[in-house]
Amino acid sequence: MKKLGMNEVRREYLDFFGKKKNHTVLKSFPLIPEDDESLLLINAGMAPLKKYFTGEKKMKNNRATSSQRCIRTGDIDRVGMTERHGTFFEMLGNFSFGDYFKREAIHWAYEFLTVNLEIDKNLLWVSVFEDDDEAYDIWHDEIGLDSERILKFGKEDNFWELEVGPCGPDSEIFVDRGIDKAIDENDNKPGNDDSDRFMEVWNLVFTQFNKNANKEYIPLSHPNIDTGMGLERIAMVLQGKDNIFEVDVNQSIIKEIENLSNKKYKEDEKDDISIRVIADHAKAITFMVSDGILPSNEKRGYVLRRLIRRAYRHGKLLGIKNEFLKSVIEKIIDTYKIEYNELIENKDRILSIVSKEEENFQKTIDSGLDILNSYIKNLKDHNESVLNGADAFKLYDTYGFPLDLTREILEENNLSVDINEFNKLMEKQKELARSARKSDSGWSLESINIDSFDKTDFVGYDKLSVEANIIGLFDQNKDLNFIKEGKKGIVISDKTSFYAEGGGQVADSGFIVTEDTKARVYDVQKKKDVIVHYIEVIEGNLSKTSAKFIVDKDRRLDITRNHSATHLLDQALRNVLKEDVNQAGSLVDADKLRFDFTYSKALTKEEIRKIEDEVNKKIREQLPVKKQIMPYEESEKIGAIGLFEDKYKDMVRVVSIGDYSKELCGGCHVNNSSEVLIFKIIQESSAAAGIRRIEAYTGKKVYELTNSNIDKIEKIANKLKTNPKNILDRIDSLENEVKSLKEKVQKLKRLNDEDVFNDIANRVENINGINLLVHKFDNIDMETLRNFEDRMKNNYKDLIIVFATVNNGKIIFTASISDSLVDRYNAGQIVRIISKITGGNGGGKRNFAQAGGKDISKLDEALNAVYQLI
Repeated sequence: MKKLGMNEVRREYLDFFGKKKNHTVLKSFPLIPEDDESLLLINAGMAPLKKYFTGEKKMKNNRATSSQRCIRTGDIDRVGMTERHGTFFEMLGNFSFGDYFKREAIHWAYEFLTVNLEIDKNLLWVSVFEDDDEAYDIWHDEIGLDSERILKFGKEDNFWELEVGPCGPDSEIFVDRGIDKAIDENDNKPGNDDSDRFMEVWNLVFTQFNKNANKEYIPLSHPNIDTGMGLERIAMVLQGKDNIFEVDVNQSIIKEIENLSNKKYKEDEKDDISIRVIADHAKAITFMVSDGILPSNEKRGYVLRRLIRRAYRHGKLLGIKNEFLKSVIEKIIDTYKIEYNELIENKDRILSIVSKEEENFQKTIDSGLDILNSYIKNLKDHNESVLNGADAFKLYDTYGFPLDLTREILEENNLSVDINEFNKLMEKQKELARSARKSDSGWSLESINIDSFDKTDFVGYDKLSVEANIIGLFDQNKDLNFIKEGKKGIVISDKTSFYAEGGGQVADSGFIVTEDTKARVYDVQKKKDVIVHYIEVIEGNLSKTSAKFIVDKDRRLDITRNHSATHLLDQALRNVLKEDVNQAGSLVDADKLRFDFTYSKALTKEEIRKIEDEVNKKIREQLPVKKQIMPYEESEKIGAIGLFEDKYKDMVRVVSIGDYSKELCGGCHVNNSSEVLIFKIIQESSAAAGIRRIEAYTGKKVYELTNSNIDKIEKIANKLKTNPKNILDRIDSLENEVKSLKEKVQKLKRLNDEDVFNDIANRVENINGINLLVHKFDNIDMETLRNFEDRMKNNYKDLIIVFATVNNGKIIFTASISDSLVDRYNAGQIVRIISKITGGNGGGKRNFAQAGGKDISKLDEALNAVYQLI
């Protein structure tokens, strides 16, 4: 077999299917799924192509191939512990969307393996679904594979399916890596998951059925092909390596980790685990950040944060003192730039975001370790071995200290954590989050067979009212003949003027009206090509009949103003900032527009004003707004900006605002830029690391904001007892007056503090050669208290100070001990004991500690106890 590097295998595969087999070569889709709420991250080669398999989207060519970057999070805890598991990998795949089927898929797979990769055909084994005689016959009669090397397995092994939807049998291809890899003498054919001898390298899925809710398998009129071959895995086979961490590209990454840690891979198993974790996680981190994922505490952002923190923790275990991921990521970028040139373009942003998160976690680790160590000490002091889940969850939720790190450190101390209690608290938090994320409609479309409806004719670009036929009525569970007055439901029609939520633009609202019925439309969604109206009947009973669909005109106009202004803003940002600014999200509703974009620093007031001025200039220029349907290639020629997936559409909709802005967009827009009226940025902020956010108003909202500000200025002027034009002069006068009064107050406070200090200095007692000062105060701040302690320590040697102050009904104790006495006395123990007398608690270091108290009536008793302790 050929000894190819991983980059060479990728190129060989894409050239084979792209050039020789006429497939469209797809660049790897980003790791963030597009319009797919079922996935957190792209985890398989076919995942970004679901809508092409279902027919919702069409590609120029009905066959495609790709090397898709993927992240799988289910085994994060096992990464490093074994030599097989990884979070990041690439999946080679060739796909047919109703074009070729089993014969071509099998023949081409065999050709690529035996001819292009020169794998000995006698090393190949395959498995097929036990009822798939067609696949068996192709392998046996046409390919010529011996029958003993064609294994028949049941559904569990060789049938790909979900609860409902497209499914079908599959055929897996294995390579025999040699008898020396066998577990025992019985390890002589594929089927043992623990064996390293027979390596599954390719899975050919024949999607030929649609499984419905009744578990019936309906043959598809145009069956599909979906194949997947792990790039790292096939490279491992070709290079004769034992695991994915030893293939060529990983070796350079591991070498970098060795240099940083002064540890050698394969010399110590514990170190090997950490090296594997860093090598794997750093690759996942690099591509996730490059694709626009940012560290956060939810969804994919949390996956990224967890990977960064886990990698950093294992760096510390290897003895790496400072931040180090930057060096590893630079090596990864250099290794993968051959295929992924965007890593070079995004390099500065990747390094900036990861370094900042690494720096923040360094602080988290230090503070979290202090708290966890106190928990560990408490467990050991009380002869307990299990940390309660609430404490672990507090570490995670409040301090960002990951559970896996808590578990690792506990295990190092022969302790464990109550995982069940932690999971209950985590599930409770997730449930709160799920509730918060529910849509306004609160309804699911899962019970509706959308495939039974034809594409909805959307006429809403040009008409805000249209006569249409209602062809479907539903509640949450079933098909209805009518929806009663006062009830909510779902309406499907043959045509509509209502825009369904999409592309950052919110859905229209309005009414569906017949002669004797009126229903309020409060949400509109789109599934496949069918537009779904969420309604509440407010008059009569709504049935399947002809009705007028009337969009709220004023609201739509406000939305279109904001949407067109978003396009103007996008171009103005590029012009003013003079950098590679890319859209990172948007929201357009009737009240305002929100636009997220990649940029590394906050905008200055001058930049914001320039952007605002440029947008308003284009509004005043009365630029015509054109909406055109054209081939994608033509949109590229005129420089239209589009999303990644638009690259594979035959026809696209281009919205042009004069010659100033050209973007691919399916949303609703004004006909002339002057209709936006006016544009005002109301806030510029950070949306996440490396992402800035602008929120802005247009039209009547700017007018309302102006009136509101005028009202506020008049009220402020009244309170300042001046007129609006003299407000600033009046404020300057008041500031000078306040400054003068503060200086007087500070002077009086210094005189008072000096009197208090002289008084307490006279209260120092000498007990057996130790100077002791015990005193209580009323309503004194901690800064003054600490100042007294420092001054007293300068005046007295061998000094113990115990102060108590009562503020707002609460007691604060402090204890401070000279360094000469810390071997005999412990400030933490002193405040812990005396605070408990007042129903409080606290602690600290040997030379200084602080505690709280509750019962003021026992304060004197607590302070008297100090003498007994000393």
